[in-house]
Amino acid sequence: MQQLDHQFIDNRWLPSRGERRLAVMNPYREEVIAEVTAGHPDDVDDAVAAARRALPAWRALSGAERGAYLEGFADGLAQRREELIRLSSTNNGKVLAEAAIDLDDAIACYRYYARQARKLDQRQGQLVELELGGIEARCYHDPVGVVGLITPWNFPLVTSAWKLAPALAAGCTAVLKPSEVTPLPERALAEIAQEIELPAGVLNLLFGDGEGIGAPLAAHPGIDKVSFTGSNRVGESVMRAAAERTADVSLELGGKSPILVMDGADPAQAADWVMAGIYFNAGQICSATSRLIVHQAIAEKLYAALAARIDALVLGDPLDEGTDMGPLTSARQRENVQAYLTVAQREGLSAVRDAHHRQLPKQGYFVAPVLYRDVPTQSRLWREEIFGPVLCARSVASEQEAIDLANDCDFGLAATVVSGDVERARRIGRQLQAGSIWFNSEQLVLPETGWGGFKRSGIGRELGPWGLSAYLAVKHIVGPA
Repeated sequence: MQQLDHQFIDNRWLPSRGERRLAVMNPYREEVIAEVTAGHPDDVDDAVAAARRALPAWRALSGAERGAYLEGFADGLAQRREELIRLSSTNNGKVLAEAAIDLDDAIACYRYYARQARKLDQRQGQLVELELGGIEARCYHDPVGVVGLITPWNFPLVTSAWKLAPALAAGCTAVLKPSEVTPLPERALAEIAQEIELPAGVLNLLFGDGEGIGAPLAAHPGIDKVSFTGSNRVGESVMRAAAERTADVSLELGGKSPILVMDGADPAQAADWVMAGIYFNAGQICSATSRLIVHQAIAEKLYAALAARIDALVLGDPLDEGTDMGPLTSARQRENVQAYLTVAQREGLSAVRDAHHRQLPKQGYFVAPVLYRDVPTQSRLWREEIFGPVLCARSVASEQEAIDLANDCDFGLAATVVSGDVERARRIGRQLQAGSIWFNSEQLVLPETGWGGFKRSGIGRELGPWGLSAYLAVKHIVGPA
């Protein structure tokens, strides 16, 4: 069993000031595979100080020079591809194919922001078109400073890339806190930083929980911006801490995304997209399309197709290539999901497939994939993010009813539209209150397109040029021409 009691600060592994230790689990075998430090506020002080020392020299580099380091991160991850896929699967419980997507998307993100960093050089000092004669105005983009990055456990490598890559491209220095549940894959970032000779202090990795690292990092006066992905409860506390010093924040929070299946859609094809939207990664996806809104004309055919596909899912060892769905990532998350299944029983929800329809593996934090139909809109299962393989469905009689039902939600992260008419799908998408909307496809998250939500799903955008802008401050220098 690994003992992980050091923090990566100033390009060195230093003993943590914290005395508490946290167990790191294999969620399939239910075994402790490592112990990690819980961290300490003094660790945060040391990391922030290192990042502040590194900031002047790092921001002075050209975008092309910073981009070369980002290519180094991409290459380093690619060289470790097979190792990290298996490590992610072991630590997280995701099947190998899902772990591969996490890693490959991370590599693509570092390469994308390497290109964006080079383009940033071309944008600096551009003239602004003015109506007033005799005056010149030029626009510059400065890094916001030292940033605190807090990432979740469901997709550790790619969510770190979404924050770290644009931050470094912009010229910021960073203190990154991975989730204490899945800290093992992200340790590779420290190894790569040393291999590519990233300047000391540009990237600091702190391992620990909210008490030891997360809360002190969000509240630290030396942090100019906090970017957080996770639950609304924690995100709100991050925002309060940042507000006390008027620090910038980006928040990617909860979701309760709809998938709208319209009349005229092919039920078999629609069923495939529904399955991918909710049972991928055992439903532990912020954008999971956990609310199925289906036109009554095809509802029964779709439910039948989904039942057959749910029955065919293979639950088991995530390292086995024949497994379709692994366990939930932690015992705590399994308890959270099981609590909702108890609510469903109490509310008397009608199940197409419930938790008792299949035998679960004898070991592992498994929850059976379930589908409830005709779920009342006031049900907790319809309105709250569950973060598990739980799909709730309702049928509707019209397009407008489907749109209104989809938008009747506290969240607005993502949505999917399935229709035999492409123009209709686009028209519906324009009326949905969500940041990312797919039609007639699986959930394609691309480095070129923005990511973030409306309503309680968060503040700001990641990915694309918007992700880079989140770490830049706009400056104008104005004077006589």
